[in-house]
Amino acid sequence: MQYEIIGGNLPAVICKMKKGEKIICESGGMSWMDAAFKMETTSGGAGKMFGRLFSGESLFTNSYTAEKDGEIAFASCFPGNILAVELTPGKSVIAQKKAFLACEAGVEMSVFFQKKFGKGIFGGEGFILEKFSGSGIVFLEIDGAVKEYNLAAGEKKIMDTGHLVLMDDTCKMDIEKISGVKNVLFGGEGLFNTVVTGPGKIFIQTMPISRTAGVISSYIPSHSD
Repeated sequence: MQYEIIGGNLPAVICKMKKGEKIICESGGMSWMDAAFKMETTSGGAGKMFGRLFSGESLFTNSYTAEKDGEIAFASCFPGNILAVELTPGKSVIAQKKAFLACEAGVEMSVFFQKKFGKGIFGGEGFILEKFSGSGIVFLEIDGAVKEYNLAAGEKKIMDTGHLVLMDDTCKMDIEKISGVKNVLFGGEGLFNTVVTGPGKIFIQTMPISRTAGVISSYIPSHSD
């Protein structure tokens, strides 16, 4: 498979597939394609359906198999970027919920649970995340622009909740309460920060959709009866 990411901050990825190659996306995730693909909808079994339900993804996935050479495209649903992550055996990554766009057939998708429930409740990154492993390329949606850091062992990066989009599974994520009553009440940063400790790569997004929705909603007038 070859691919091209187009569209600037309104991105789509165009995948050029050879006969016999397969790509997988969420139900309804395909944007356009040549008349060269056979589609099959599957749940992947009860266990995977259960996991996708809790991770916020569609209950079903669609696989597209190229019956001859052709192109198929997947567009992001929010202004930002599409990140292509190449996985090899033994390398896994952890992503935010609803980041998945599409992947090659050799990529294994599963649910990643935070060890402590409180981290998900208060951290804003979610109690349930997505884990990708196996072999192949997975395409992920990024809200806004993306910044990559390669953390050394023990090195920490602190960020406002919602900005962490992806990390190697060698990293550790934790939640840190902001200290000081004045800081909490007047700092405007909320009660908690997300802390990621290396070693491993992390990817931070600049415009979390949840935060953007909150800003937009403040400008929508409320009407009372």
